[in-house]
Amino acid sequence: MIRGIILSVVEGAIKRFTAKGRANETFTNREYLQHYGFTSRPKAGAEAVIFRDGENIIMIASDDRRYRIALEEGEVALYTDEGDKIHFKRNKEILISTSNKLTIDAANETVINTKEAQINCTANATVTATGQATINAATINLEGAGGEAKGVVQGDCICPITGLPHSDLSETVRATK
Repeated sequence: MIRGIILSVVEGAIKRFTAKGRANETFTNREYLQHYGFTSRPKAGAEAVIFRDGENIIMIASDDRRYRIALEEGEVALYTDEGDKIHFKRNKEILISTSNKLTIDAANETVINTKEAQINCTANATVTATGQATINAATINLEGAGGEAKGVVQGDCICPITGLPHSDLSETVRATK
């Protein structure tokens, strides 16, 4: 078993690595085995565990303490050198963190089942649907800055002022707290 420093990793059907081992020892174009369902491409300078049995040389693990995040006992995380992470925290909490863009790419349908959900945006938020966007809820509250929201209500909706249904298209609706 050898502790090495990764020089490069090449993607392919068989992932290959080049690394430095002990003094004057370099391993070139050798196989990097990883766990099923998990893959990574370590950066140059990351550490590696390399097994050597004669000419059979494989890397089975890598780590990069430059980017490792702190965890509580029992926690698990996936993370990158750019600071993105999926962190399985204590008390059954999952934190997904990115500084740029989070995309959920589903071929058919995305379903999120939860007892309670809260989405907080510190900037503008937009919902875009190429078809219909549906909200099924007993009550929908629209609130804006200063407790006021402006918008257009279409379809069968009960007017909060008159108590009568809006049959097709309402005038601009103002909702206040």
